[in-house]
Amino acid sequence: MPRFEHVYVLNIMSDDHPGIVAAVSNAIEDLGGNIDSCSQTVLGGYFTLIMIVSLPEAVETGDLAGRIRSSESLGGEYQVVARKGLVSRRAAPADGTERFVITAFGKDQPGIVRRFSQYLAGKDINIVDLYGDRREDEFVLIGQLELSKQWDIRMLQADLEQMGQELGFTVKLQHENIFVATNQLRLTGQG
Repeated sequence: MPRFEHVYVLNIMSDDHPGIVAAVSNAIEDLGGNIDSCSQTVLGGYFTLIMIVSLPEAVETGDLAGRIRSSESLGGEYQVVARKGLVSRRAAPADGTERFVITAFGKDQPGIVRRFSQYLAGKDINIVDLYGDRREDEFVLIGQLELSKQWDIRMLQADLEQMGQELGFTVKLQHENIFVATNQLRLTGQG
């Protein structure tokens, strides 16, 4: 289905339970819309979903959020926020950039996300995806970054490793193609 002219960004949050994505996607389809992209996760028992949707007709953002929230198939209580989107948003890396994956893990302590994000912001490096999780005393941080091709990756890796050592963290920076190739689940033939 082609992307429609009227683009919206939806953010849905609720307590987690099965069927939320199905209910929201049904509501979008009932509006005649298309889901152009989406990202969903559950953190600490809370469901969150962000979607970019396109619709054949313009809709007020408050009406759109209300129609999603009141969908019969949703049930329960949801926070739904809608805003007008831009048709020309890009999904691929910006010209002159490449995507890298940063992984960092170590003993949990306050300020981990702040330290890494401030360092990256100070270098004008965009974080396009970020995941952090604490399990008992350990904290894992995984981020997808857009880096200018002009960066000396070895120098950046050395800086990140130094910051990691100061925090007691192991830090690795890899081009996303290498990360995917080395972390991909490979299914073997079944006999």
